[in-house]
Amino acid sequence: MAITSANQLELLQTAEAVAREKMIDPDLVIQAMEDSLARAAKSRYGAELDIRVKIDRKTGRATFARVRTVVADEEFENHHAQLTVKQAKSYLADPQVGDEVTDEVPPVDLGRIAAQSAKQVILQKVREAERDRQYDEFKDRKGTIINGLVKREEYGNLIVDIGRGEAILRRNEKIGRESYRPNDRIRCYIKDVRREPRGPQVFLSRTDPQFMAELFKMEVPEIYDNIIEIKAVARDPGSRAKIAVISYDNSIDPVGACVGMRGSRVQAVVNELQGEKIDIIPWNEDQATFLVNALQPAEVSKVVIDDDAGKIEVVVPDEQLSLAIGRRGQNVRLASQLTALDIDIMTESDESARRQAEFNERTNLFIETLDIDEMMAQLLVSEGFTNLEEVAYVESDELLSIDGFDADTAAELQARARDHLEAASAKALENARALGAEESLIEFEGLTPQMVEALAKDGIKTLEDFATCADWELAGGWTNQDGKRVKDDGVLEPFDISLEEAQTMVMTARVMLGWVDPTELETSEEVEEEDEEA
Repeated sequence: MAITSANQLELLQTAEAVAREKMIDPDLVIQAMEDSLARAAKSRYGAELDIRVKIDRKTGRATFARVRTVVADEEFENHHAQLTVKQAKSYLADPQVGDEVTDEVPPVDLGRIAAQSAKQVILQKVREAERDRQYDEFKDRKGTIINGLVKREEYGNLIVDIGRGEAILRRNEKIGRESYRPNDRIRCYIKDVRREPRGPQVFLSRTDPQFMAELFKMEVPEIYDNIIEIKAVARDPGSRAKIAVISYDNSIDPVGACVGMRGSRVQAVVNELQGEKIDIIPWNEDQATFLVNALQPAEVSKVVIDDDAGKIEVVVPDEQLSLAIGRRGQNVRLASQLTALDIDIMTESDESARRQAEFNERTNLFIETLDIDEMMAQLLVSEGFTNLEEVAYVESDELLSIDGFDADTAAELQARARDHLEAASAKALENARALGAEESLIEFEGLTPQMVEALAKDGIKTLEDFATCADWELAGGWTNQDGKRVKDDGVLEPFDISLEEAQTMVMTARVMLGWVDPTELETSEEVEEEDEEA
């Protein structure tokens, strides 16, 4: 197959036809043809030659040329593709290293094998161009809804025709009860678009929470116009879902707008999601109020939020417990996803029992350490005293405000509390020294004897050991593992040391040891303050 005048125009016609069919640039197809002809020519003239082919975009004429590069004498290796500066003077007036010398060579007569190889090159280039076009088209549509046609099913995954390409709906992204046949219409959410070795892949989903949010955006004009905003979505696909909405127009009820006249709007979304029950909840900036709404239809008696632990305790009436938890824990699980908090639900009787246990524990502490009777200990606990430090160092007026307490009683209680604390500190110091704690750590400002004892038990016995600790190792914290919040216990956590306090003490120790320049520390703090102000 020689490139003759009889079939020169056929190259351009073929390129145009392929480009139209694959919806890619015709120039890309011609470039693929040039590469394939150049490869075939190399097999004819020799692989060590640099053969390039240029196809005229108007006439279709293919020009074959051998290109040689001018190199320095010491770099000259391949006389087929390289020239020295001296050799290049026969072709160029003033040759420089890096110049190219082009010689036209006769067109090749492609044999069967060469023609087949050229065809494979063209097909490969066209496929790559088609993949690039598909990726460029769909990468910006990530996070939107698309309609498609089911083509086939492979191992439970659906291959969906989305117009200018194919997408995949994995079986774990399908709603459980759904089944599809070829040529069925399907509406999906574009979850991800990414390049893979076999080309760009468009991944669809019908279980993603944002699929529901996009459906509501299509059904509720106020959401599309940003008058109402969807703040959070939680789904148990095919069963139940909760969606939190807020209105930026006081005259529009966000829940009513999403429900629609006689439930027409929400029903359209429910039908698309195969009957999935949807709870529409008003969003509130106050976490406690928002959680009470999220746990509907259950009634909530009290909410206790622990910001440090990222947990929230909810107290419900005894008869409301099963309703708050829901079938197989569904209601509380969805509420937890919606609020991004771990929720512990307990009944009023459970909370009362826990409060009573804490009351008894503190009462016994005061009875044993202060050598007082039960009634006096209960009076202290009832007034809010929780430990000996509060009794020892509180203003005496606070003790005198308790019924039945006079000046002598208050002074005696504080003296006993201080004596007990001093004895405990002395014993803790003795234990710390016995464990090997050095004086540099014992004398470090901010550490109590009990803290030094706890550090020594954990193997932290010198100021150098202390300076190498991270703040969370001392104060404790929370980390996410496999999507779950896991507690990291800190050595000094029982002493209510915050992360900021732990960080300050560690940096102070590093400055004392000369590990950190205090001027650099002050500069970094000033930069942080400026960033916060900005």
